[in-house]
Amino acid sequence: MTRALDPPEHATAGPGRRPTPQTAREELWAAVRDRDEHAAAGVVFDLLDEGADPEQVLLDVIAKVQFRVGEEWAAGRMTVAAEHAATAIHDRIIAAMSHRAAPGRTAGARTAGAETAGAVTVACVDGEWHALPARILAEVLRLRGHRVDFLGAQVPTPHLVAHLHQTAPVAVALSSSIPTRLPAAHAAITAAQAIGVPVLVGGAAFGPGGRYAALLGADAWAPDARAAADTLARGVPRPVARAMRQTVDDLPHLVDQEFTLVSRSRAQLVKNTVAGLERRLPAMHAYTEAQRERTVEDIAHIVDFLAAALYTDDAGLLTRFLDWTGDILEARGVPATVLDPGLAVLQEELKDFPRALDFLVEGRAVLDGRGSCPTTPSPGNEA
Repeated sequence: MTRALDPPEHATAGPGRRPTPQTAREELWAAVRDRDEHAAAGVVFDLLDEGADPEQVLLDVIAKVQFRVGEEWAAGRMTVAAEHAATAIHDRIIAAMSHRAAPGRTAGARTAGAETAGAVTVACVDGEWHALPARILAEVLRLRGHRVDFLGAQVPTPHLVAHLHQTAPVAVALSSSIPTRLPAAHAAITAAQAIGVPVLVGGAAFGPGGRYAALLGADAWAPDARAAADTLARGVPRPVARAMRQTVDDLPHLVDQEFTLVSRSRAQLVKNTVAGLERRLPAMHAYTEAQRERTVEDIAHIVDFLAAALYTDDAGLLTRFLDWTGDILEARGVPATVLDPGLAVLQEELKDFPRALDFLVEGRAVLDGRGSCPTTPSPGNEA
């Protein structure tokens, strides 16, 4: 019986053809762009059949094509649904790969000495639903000889800790792509360390150079799956036994309660900001329901990133988000300056919050420095 993901015979290989990572990336991109799962699987399995290292296929082909998927979505050339379809194809191919490649057989395993590797738990922090980077790491670790428990997306901290108690891994690897999940990541890091399990973290949430990993007390940080596997091969020392620290001891700026008050009043803050925008911009009364929902979502995202910036005491977390959002908007023909009125209303709502006000001022300055762009919507991406 043929498995669903077995590639069709000679799906991509021709007489005398020897696939390379570069050509494979182009072919895999074309396949996932067209939502052709069998062609995508054929590209990957052709490489494996030619003797390619499975770890290199994961990291130098699949991961890089997935990164391109994200870039195409950000540029407005790929819909959310198409991005999800591409991600699902990659996830299914990785699952199929795991039944072909024997653990401990990769070049990484041979060079890193992972024959005696221990058990590792890999999980996304609570609220983080981008699971593919963690899935790729889990598979790389399995290939290097680790026994891996991959817990998937959005793992609540109490359930993570219960699992660590039951399995006693040599380390837990936590993944997060969204900076708004940093408070949840901090809780997971502290809880795991409190029971003596060292924590390796990775993902875009932890900032350029992993700056927030150090701030939140992680035992190690890695910029990608290969570096994470190398770090675990060298060994991450167990944290010194200690009582669980209070968050305020790790982040003394939180004593001003701004993060707590902003995060707890999120719903009311978003509601008040939208109402303030309607007073400032009468044209909003003519918005369609879809336009109004999008406006509420945009304000909610800004509030969430402001709260995360307050938690880390880093205005850059908010300003990078606003700059990135400006890129997304302008790729769709909408000027980034449409965000400014919302920031102005938030300033009025948070007039008694000094740090929040400072961060919002910096955010508005970033938007102002971008200038303007043509406002003609891109085809299929009308505002």
